[in-house]
Amino acid sequence: MRNIFKTLSVFLLFTTTGFADESGLVANPELETARPNVVFLVSEDNSKHYLKLFDEHGAETPHIESLAESGLIFRNAFSNSPVCSVARTTLATGCYAARIGTQFHRRSTMVPLPDGLKMFPAYLRDAGYYTSNRQKMDFNAIPGGEVWDQSSRNATWRNRSDSQPFFHMQSFSQSHEGSLHFPEDNIGNKPTVANPADVFVFPFHPQTETFAYTNARYLDNIATIDEKIGEVLDQLEADGLMDDTFVFYFSDHGGVLPRGKGYVYETGLHVPLVMHIPENFRSLVEIERGEEVSGFVSFIDFGPTVLNLCGIETPEQIDGTPFLGPGVSMSEVQQRDETFGYADRFDEKYDLVRSLRKGNFKYMRNFTPFNYDGLQNNYRYRMAAYREWRELFESGDLNEIQSQFFEVKPVEALYDLEADPYETINLIHDPQYAGEADILRRRLFELMGELPDLSLFPESFLYANAIESPVEFGLENKDQIRKLLETANLALNDYSVARLRLEDALRDPDAMVRYWAVVACSSFGRQAEDLSEHISELASSDPSLVVRVRAAEFLGLTGTGDPVAVLRSALASTTSQVEAMEILNTVVLLRDGAAQIDCEIKRADVPAELNQERSDVERRLDYLDPVRD
Repeated sequence: MRNIFKTLSVFLLFTTTGFADESGLVANPELETARPNVVFLVSEDNSKHYLKLFDEHGAETPHIESLAESGLIFRNAFSNSPVCSVARTTLATGCYAARIGTQFHRRSTMVPLPDGLKMFPAYLRDAGYYTSNRQKMDFNAIPGGEVWDQSSRNATWRNRSDSQPFFHMQSFSQSHEGSLHFPEDNIGNKPTVANPADVFVFPFHPQTETFAYTNARYLDNIATIDEKIGEVLDQLEADGLMDDTFVFYFSDHGGVLPRGKGYVYETGLHVPLVMHIPENFRSLVEIERGEEVSGFVSFIDFGPTVLNLCGIETPEQIDGTPFLGPGVSMSEVQQRDETFGYADRFDEKYDLVRSLRKGNFKYMRNFTPFNYDGLQNNYRYRMAAYREWRELFESGDLNEIQSQFFEVKPVEALYDLEADPYETINLIHDPQYAGEADILRRRLFELMGELPDLSLFPESFLYANAIESPVEFGLENKDQIRKLLETANLALNDYSVARLRLEDALRDPDAMVRYWAVVACSSFGRQAEDLSEHISELASSDPSLVVRVRAAEFLGLTGTGDPVAVLRSALASTTSQVEAMEILNTVVLLRDGAAQIDCEIKRADVPAELNQERSDVERRLDYLDPVRD
């Protein structure tokens, strides 16, 4: 396997009377009764911080804790993405989203999987398993084969044939972000079981009644989830299946209070994971039940782990490696200490962030740091806590840490999670931590180049050029992607060091190099104003629309020119809905951010065919031009 994190030897559970099907995967129908069942119980939108099993401030979850008594607690489990569709696609494929083109939430289009690859439940189904899903699909990729025997609100393992092994996945929406979209008059008037006066409020949040109540409300939701999981465990017990079934409980990513879901902070990526190890298959796991696993596991690893436990070979195209089952050394698993995180577009809000955590140190690279965390996203701001947080920032009533969410981000950051678990103190310029920063920085960029990371191209460029085969496109353009990464990373240097190379890059014949040169200049801000004449020329006459838009963005962010005419012209001329989304993100950034430039975009300024109902273009226009004709 070409990916640098993958060193996998395949071990088969059954070595006698097995056969390979047409896909090359090994199954053994003669031993069906000896194969384990697997159940995924998935809560939505909650990081590990909301369960007392993982965090002292969390809710009591006795049913989930009962799984740990007969299984394992994973202290370091991570969703690679902090948002639903991207995280679930990563989970289902075992592949890094930025490598296979599934990194944007919500998808502009469904993309094909790498040649010959299927979502992992399809391999179980091919091997004779009954596969059921209740019921969330929310994928960004074409499945590559028949994945589910049943996927519906009523899906259950009970519809399988007698003695047929099964894989069942069930999602619980009671903890979803939408559960906190309550009317503001609920605060102080609709009681919660958790006492708002006693709850913990993250230090980066305002310490207000609204945030305390919202936390209490969410802890109640987690308690409800635990009851729902208890009901499923009771069903498995009633069917006499617990001794034959691996049960995984985890969250689909972090969240869901502000700065959780959608962000590659620990509150967005660090998920709870508890497993029940069945009595009849204890021999498959090289660790005693009731123990804890401190080694790092990520969503790319879940599918390979299930396949390994079920005696099915892991496909070559998968990025992850098993963390349980035959051939897996638990001593090696305990030593795993790295996880890769990615965030791109969340609905209509664009950003590009990559993270690499190694042990207790976390490195974050903000490729577009001017897209500050609190930039408008309509769905997020349905939450009263989000709205209050922004109002308090605008009125100057926040401290330095609480204000970070609405300010330009650092181009790169380093956090010591042992000393600073909520990632509020950036150590990147502290000479004491220069060694750690250099190791993680190099490791991250090595990974991004090796994948290769498709997000070095704008989404509109990928939509126009890579839809048919994102993986092949990435491999064919691997050298270009590395060059784009090098150009983007000019922003990591002192401006005096980077300036000459930036000037050359602004004239490069490759439009994507010019694109990243402009973005790097925007990252430097007013330091790069001596290049504004060059960038103004790009804004007015570059043949690439995305370069013109980024150049106009620079002029607006730095106050060195008027971006309005360029942005309005770009909106009027584009025929791409994805380009329109990118342009409108810049419009909102310049209007709401420090630049305070109102482009006065109306619905009529956007071609009607691009403003489809329930689209991200419509979301932006609902915000910019809320009064409909």
